[in-house]
Amino acid sequence: MNHAELLALFDHELRAGARPDGPDARVERTGGVVRQVASAGGWNGIVWSALDQAGADAAIAGQIRHYSGLGLDFEWKVYGHDRPADLGRRLRAAGFTSGEEETLMIGEIGALALDTALPEGVRVVPVTDAAGVDHVADVHEKAFGADSSWLRQQLLARLSADPDTVVAVVALAGDQPVSAARMELVPGTPFAGLWGGGTVPGWRGRGVYRSLVTHRARAAAARGFRYLQVDASSESRPILERLGFAALTTTTPYVYTT
Repeated sequence: MNHAELLALFDHELRAGARPDGPDARVERTGGVVRQVASAGGWNGIVWSALDQAGADAAIAGQIRHYSGLGLDFEWKVYGHDRPADLGRRLRAAGFTSGEEETLMIGEIGALALDTALPEGVRVVPVTDAAGVDHVADVHEKAFGADSSWLRQQLLARLSADPDTVVAVVALAGDQPVSAARMELVPGTPFAGLWGGGTVPGWRGRGVYRSLVTHRARAAAARGFRYLQVDASSESRPILERLGFAALTTTTPYVYTT
């Protein structure tokens, strides 16, 4: 499958055909827009849109009214191939704030270079309980310098209510968590998504992140998934390219605060 075909499959399966990403979320399709509405702590926003120059501004205003009426902040996730081409500019003009651009990367699991090894003394363990979730949240705070209370709440809920749709792992050096990541499985599609991979300072550049990609790739393959999808930062993109992932387009979050 060439890059254009793979991107079209991604759009069809994960964006236009989006499924709720949690037990308390719902997906709605209205006016050329696919959106998710979730309870507090969940992700709210636009996952796909089919807009033209004439109707884009009205569609944006409609989504602002909808989420504002619910008292929810939300994100409009814009991909580099979305139309109209000036969608990002229109969102900023409507009051959205743009976040950091990332790269949509997809790898066919069977073609990836999954021969990475962990540093001596480090082991990868699955996250199945509150103690493991605490390790993931601890790594997230140290790796990204951001509050992880939402992640703790979301991951605990997912492991409790829908455990077959998420895989979380943590790398431990002795009893110290040094890296963590999760994978979201989308039943009925060939895609599994890699999210939240982070390594604490002092352990970067030693192959731990690559090993967590390998661990999750093998877990996805064992469950029958064909592709891994990642929104890659500038730091993780070269690592993923060496593993065999292909860069297909960009993705930028635009956030509206009510």
